[in-house]
Amino acid sequence: MLPSEFRRLVEEAIDSLPEEILRHLKNVEVLVEWTALPEQRRKAGLRPWEDLFGLYEGVPLTARGVTSGEPIFPDRITIFQRPIERRYRTPERIREAIRRTLIHEIAHHFGISDERLRELGAY
Repeated sequence: MLPSEFRRLVEEAIDSLPEEILRHLKNVEVLVEWTALPEQRRKAGLRPWEDLFGLYEGVPLTARGVTSGEPIFPDRITIFQRPIERRYRTPERIREAIRRTLIHEIAHHFGISDERLRELGAY
């Protein structure tokens, strides 16, 4: 899949989110990268054979306090094209994986841990 097609699917996933979620993403940048950097994989605690579909980097809303007026840099959600395409072969399955990954990373922005997502049956 061309990078432009993949980005279009990510944009489609963002556009499909309810307004009550979108309004909390004003300072979140959603990026598309080919694959995770070694440093990102280490931060995520992955083993060499494990895939990383997405990554949230920032301060979850639940961990934020009152700011001192200093600029707040945007949080980042990165969706990784290569691992998603490698695991999910058809355009429809890729579309579903992108949306599921985006929602998973947004959950981290809201302060929901992987453990809690497992408890909720999100895995």
